[in-house]
Amino acid sequence: MLPISAQQKTMLMRQAQTALSRGDRATARRAFGDLARAEPKRPDFPYQLSRIAFDSGDRAECIAQLDRAVKLAKGNAKLLMAAAERYRHFGEAGKALAAYDAVIATDPRAIKPRADKAHYLQLLGRFEEAERLFRKLIRQHPEEAELYRIFFATEKVAPDEPLLPEMERLWHAPELTDTRRLHLGYALAKAMEDTKQSDRVFAYLDRANGLQRKAAPFDAKAQAREFAAVLAAQDNLPAEPAGEPLPSRPVFVTGMPRSGTTLVERILGAHSAVATGGELGHAMRTAYHLFGAGEAMRPLDREPPKRLRAFAERYVTLARRDAGDSPVITDKSILCHLIFGLLHHALPGARIVVVHRDPRDIALSIYKNHFTTGTHRYATDLADIAEAIKRFRRNVAHWKAKLPGVLHEIHYEDLVTEPEAQSRALVAAAGLDWEDACLDFHKGTGQVKTLSVSQVRQPIYRGSAQAWRKYEAELAPFIEAWGDDPWD
Repeated sequence: MLPISAQQKTMLMRQAQTALSRGDRATARRAFGDLARAEPKRPDFPYQLSRIAFDSGDRAECIAQLDRAVKLAKGNAKLLMAAAERYRHFGEAGKALAAYDAVIATDPRAIKPRADKAHYLQLLGRFEEAERLFRKLIRQHPEEAELYRIFFATEKVAPDEPLLPEMERLWHAPELTDTRRLHLGYALAKAMEDTKQSDRVFAYLDRANGLQRKAAPFDAKAQAREFAAVLAAQDNLPAEPAGEPLPSRPVFVTGMPRSGTTLVERILGAHSAVATGGELGHAMRTAYHLFGAGEAMRPLDREPPKRLRAFAERYVTLARRDAGDSPVITDKSILCHLIFGLLHHALPGARIVVVHRDPRDIALSIYKNHFTTGTHRYATDLADIAEAIKRFRRNVAHWKAKLPGVLHEIHYEDLVTEPEAQSRALVAAAGLDWEDACLDFHKGTGQVKTLSVSQVRQPIYRGSAQAWRKYEAELAPFIEAWGDDPWD
């Protein structure tokens, strides 16, 4: 124990907080380290050190400090919940589940920690355990509509499902809040589709999406301005890569949501040299931080080379923190298509894969699924979805012209029809030698962080191709907004 006075502790706390507000992690680390040695039984000091290590990209130190904090945090539900989320982030399943159990022990009646644990079990592919937890929660809290939505996302609803009458009763309850109704609407739409009541699906979807749009309106013009400015900022950036290769090279896998990017990433992730990062988001966040956000992005050809190098180093540091130190890391962040020029120039050895799918199937799948409120705001209107897909295609065409031969394009329909041929071409495009394991991606046991949690644990199948035909009439607003543009 480091003997320091109460006055010194107060001074160190003030110093640490001021340093954090300035982004001075080194000073904050020293101050919290002194405090941790002075009061070794307090969990908040190692927890703060774990946060600093996380922001610094030090995975091992982050987990070590978090372990110390959790060991000391008996009864501290807030800290334990934060720890569970961090362990999940790192794929530390055992520690995450133990942290959830510790939170639950502080208040066994609380809904959120039990629901979060059940959802995490789904992501891990432990569907039977998740089902038991969800059914128990729903019995205890039948009015909590979000439970139905999350549960049935990975559960096939049978016609005799005993929860169906309860869901429909709840739907007609006049006191049901908008937030609960939107969650229930997505759940009932899924149930109607599963039980072959296709004519009832869109009544629930339209209501749910309308409520979601009310909660998070979409400004199409603002998004168009943002995208145009980001593309323009890269206009005169040299097409050839610059600088030395970095410790791990990324393979960016991008496409519209629900286009098959998770499937493509899982195929690559089955390779022994690859670690899957999922939707990391670091490239866009770092670019916006260093070069200006959205319409404020500065022309990148005028940025000093050391700043472009700083972008590359920061990106790789964070990617390795989250995915591990494999030679190749996949990143399927959706908006990377905005900065292909920057990625190709600043990250030597990076590869870019673009996934396409029939726009009608993309539109149907987007409209059927709930996205976290505030994200993918266009997803609640079929005409807006049409424009979003068109804008994505225009961006891809832009980069194909700017970076000839750099993008590898793959069509979902071709992949499910000719899985081996398409997978071999994909692996080669990622700069890797073929491994047979890439066709057995569905045998992986790691967590899946996207809406495709159940599909990617199955072999490649064609079942979802041309699913739109069943709802052609309901998709009329999308088809009309699409106009005369070709579908492929």
